[in-house]
Amino acid sequence: MSPSRLPNFRGQVLAVNRVERLLRKVARALETAGIPYAVIGGNAVAAWVMTVDEGAVRATKDVDILIRRTDLPAAAAALRPVGLIQDEVLGVTVFLDRRRPNPRTGVHVVFAGERVQPNSAHPAPEVTASTRSASDFMVLDLPALVAMKLASFRRIDQVHLEDLFSVKLLNETLIESLPEDLRARLREIQATRQERL
Repeated sequence: MSPSRLPNFRGQVLAVNRVERLLRKVARALETAGIPYAVIGGNAVAAWVMTVDEGAVRATKDVDILIRRTDLPAAAAALRPVGLIQDEVLGVTVFLDRRRPNPRTGVHVVFAGERVQPNSAHPAPEVTASTRSASDFMVLDLPALVAMKLASFRRIDQVHLEDLFSVKLLNETLIESLPEDLRARLREIQATRQERL
């Protein structure tokens, strides 16, 4: 392969940096306003995976946060001055960059204590189930994050759970603390992983 045909990773690096800047901007604005929040989704998984192996971190293109529904007006007021405007896309509350309003790269909101989808197995956790990450933002604690991923159980959630398994963050104590229906889903992922090994 000639050098001109080698892949250019510059765009990927820029995208990762953009997400990190967005995450920090959102966290700083919410904390300054005194609004409880927790980072969830791919960035939360990455924060936990990074505690064991930075090389195993999977990039994500958006930011997912957990807040209380009653705090939404205050969150909108806190994020407006940093260039993020509230919108709704396909029933999901989002905050979009005023200059480039792309829902795929925005801030997606999940409401604490509510089901993410009508068919979700369990409601989302409370924002109090969080801890400060090494990167200095509030992140959903590991048991709550695992339960949330298992409750949604989309393919991306299963991939994220496999990432947590791969760095040995999912131990028996955590697994046994889960409700039975979620534990069964996790065992299913475990079995699939073992078949591939």
